[in-house]
Amino acid sequence: MGLRLGDIAPDFEAQTTKGPIKFHEWIGDNWAILFSHPGDFTPVCTTELAEVARRAPDFEKRGVKLIGISANGLEDHERWVKDINDYGSKFGPTDVQYPIIADEDRKISTLYDMLDYQDATNRDNKGLPFTIRTVFVIDPKKVIRLTISYPASTGRNFDEIIRVIDSLQIGDKYRVTTPVNWKKGDDVIVHPSVSNEEAKTLFPEFTIHKPYLRTTPLKVD
Repeated sequence: MGLRLGDIAPDFEAQTTKGPIKFHEWIGDNWAILFSHPGDFTPVCTTELAEVARRAPDFEKRGVKLIGISANGLEDHERWVKDINDYGSKFGPTDVQYPIIADEDRKISTLYDMLDYQDATNRDNKGLPFTIRTVFVIDPKKVIRLTISYPASTGRNFDEIIRVIDSLQIGDKYRVTTPVNWKKGDDVIVHPSVSNEEAKTLFPEFTIHKPYLRTTPLKVD
């Protein structure tokens, strides 16, 4: 059985482009995103890692640490980073500073159930399965709060990943949930556990649409 929302993210030790890490220790009191890639020097992955490098300030201001993983060794990773920075510079300043895990033996990919056993084209020259495009969002308590898996052929939408992090962080801080297509600054939903009496104090501008659906503006930084 694979990892599920609410599970503790498995701890591990790994070599990365920024030196050896112990995963839980590396996360510390931050949020973290662990995202896997089918392989180094592959086109879709190169566009993704460049985008994440350019968006690093957006993640940093949300207290989110980034770490990639690919089923290749450190030497390949380090050469690939030069390509990523070069390609990304066509669109804006790009400097990959987050670590990329070397996982040639697929130990961490197996631990996190990231391997693609179904797609026969998503394999290395030895026939070993590459990782699929998986995203794990992990909170400071090391709990998995989001998982998304994309096929190898499709690049991820990091605007959506940031949107979900905003939703999770607001939901943890206030007693609210977020509606369809919500973006930071939009009205939110008053959590069902909040009575109407409590809502008058917590959310004085709330609106009752249905007995089970109440929305409110929410001013957040």
